[in-house]
Amino acid sequence: MELLQNLTVTGNLEVVTVRQIKGTGAEIKNRPSYGLSFCYDGQITYALDGVDYVSDPNCAIILPKGKTYSLRIDKSGDFPLINFDCDGFLCDKHIVLPLKNPSSLIKEFEYIKKLSLFEKNRPKMMSAFYSLIDGIISQTDEDGSVISGAVAYLEANLSDPTLNNETIAKQANISEVYFRQLFLKQYGITPRQYIINARIAKAKQLLVSGNKKISAISEECGFVSVYHFSRCFKEKCGMTATEYMNSNRITGL
Repeated sequence: MELLQNLTVTGNLEVVTVRQIKGTGAEIKNRPSYGLSFCYDGQITYALDGVDYVSDPNCAIILPKGKTYSLRIDKSGDFPLINFDCDGFLCDKHIVLPLKNPSSLIKEFEYIKKLSLFEKNRPKMMSAFYSLIDGIISQTDEDGSVISGAVAYLEANLSDPTLNNETIAKQANISEVYFRQLFLKQYGITPRQYIINARIAKAKQLLVSGNKKISAISEECGFVSVYHFSRCFKEKCGMTATEYMNSNRITGL
C-alpha cells in the first residue's frame, strides 16, 4: 500500500492492548495521534462522516489523527493498539486493511509491546514498527506480490546495462505492459525511473568513497556509457559527478 510506504515516525510509540466490552461505546474527539489497531477477538464498528468501518480479527485498521468519530463495541474482545505520530502520511478517515495472516502481525505487536517497557529499547521498537508496517503492506498488496520476484531480480541485476522491462517482466510470467502498469501502481514511478534512481544512489556511494574513476563507477552502476551516466547524474543531482565527488568525498577519517 503506497500510503504506508512513505510513513516516517516522528515521535514515541504508545503501545497498549485495550479490553472492550460488548454494548459499550464512546466518542473520540480530535484524536491526538494516528493509531494502528488489531483485534485478537471481538468486533468494533467505527463511524465517521456517516460511514461505518468494522474492526475484527481478520484485519488491521488505521485510526485517523485529528478526527472526531464514534465507536460501538459489537463483540467483547481485546484490541492491540499502537499510537504514533509521523510525517509522509495523510489519513483523514479510517482505513481497514484485510490481512491474510493476522497472527504473524500480532506476534510483531507483542514484541513491540515487550520492548516498550524499557526506554533503552526505543531504536529496536522503531525498527520493529517499520517491520510491522512492511508486513501489513505485504499482506494487503496483491499487485505487489505478483511482481515481487521480478523486483527482486531487478535489484539483484542493477549493474547489468542490458536490464529492461521485457527481461524483468519474464521473471513474473506477465507481459511487459502489465508489469509496467503494476510497477507504476506499486511504486509511483516507472521501472526505468526506479532503475535510474537506484543506479544514481549507488553512484553517489562510490563517488563519496573516492576510490574509483568515473568511468569505472559508470560501468559498475550499469550505465551503457560514461556519457549516459554523466547526463543522468546531472539531471538527477543538479551537478556533475566530478563536482559531487569533490564536494562530498570523505577524507580524514
